[in-house]
Amino acid sequence: MSRYAFVYLFLAVPVILYSVFVVSPYLQAFWLSLTEWRGIGAPKWVGFANFERLFQDEVFWKAVRHHGVLLLALPLITIAIALFFAFMLNVGGGSKGGQRVGVRGSAFYRVVFFFPQVLAVAIIAVLFQMVYRPDESGLINGVLVKLGLDPVYFLINPNLALWSIVGVLVWQAVGFYVVLFSAGMASIPTEIYEAAELDGASRITMFFRVTIPLLWDTLQVAWVYLGIAAFDCFAIVAVLSVDSGGPDGATTVLAVEIYRNAFVYSRYGYASAMGVALFFLTITFAALTLRVSKRESVEY
Repeated sequence: MSRYAFVYLFLAVPVILYSVFVVSPYLQAFWLSLTEWRGIGAPKWVGFANFERLFQDEVFWKAVRHHGVLLLALPLITIAIALFFAFMLNVGGGSKGGQRVGVRGSAFYRVVFFFPQVLAVAIIAVLFQMVYRPDESGLINGVLVKLGLDPVYFLINPNLALWSIVGVLVWQAVGFYVVLFSAGMASIPTEIYEAAELDGASRITMFFRVTIPLLWDTLQVAWVYLGIAAFDCFAIVAVLSVDSGGPDGATTVLAVEIYRNAFVYSRYGYASAMGVALFFLTITFAALTLRVSKRESVEY
């Protein structure tokens, strides 16, 4: 066997596996979105009827609006908090022995911030059910009641429910991005910070004029990842919210509606149409983000 034949054979195996387990399900979903199928019998071809119905569905547009809120809030809040923590843990303690160090206890804080990443998403949702409970047995409302204040109905109040979900998503995601940004900051040469200090730059100035520009590629990747997470968040919403997306659809997202239409109402064609819409929304978001945030790389 020639060298090139061996290489082609070696590459063929992952391509075949990817085609069977990734590309094929996508193609099946696209085909099912053009049919009417209730899980039994043969699918009935209906063309674009599911998409016409989809664009007139108020529940679909409500879920899309919720994704819009998540797309703005989740990346902005998560990246802001993670950047601050990463900066303090890596360079916030000043210079020691010619090396930039973090604040006192940085190693312990890294473990604390990363801890939510070792928990399953469903477990996190169950934990926050106890945190958000509307009576005095809830973690937050228990404190409020003892202080003589009225309890806050986080998941029952339609005006607070979605933001309560955002809080859980941020809490769950921050630790990973602290580690991601810490790895990026570790690759920034110490000499750059030393030169900035000699020029009289404060920590705030170094953060915005040195750290942010040199971490731009990492920030771009983080924004795309968090945007994709904002289009998912199925487990958190399904477990934590009232009636999986309630109250009255105040927290519903497309993934929840896809599950509901497929496995509760047995409308697999319509659920596949929602899945196709979610696919194109995610791809469009990622492409636009990479395009808008594109800039010249800073070399050091």
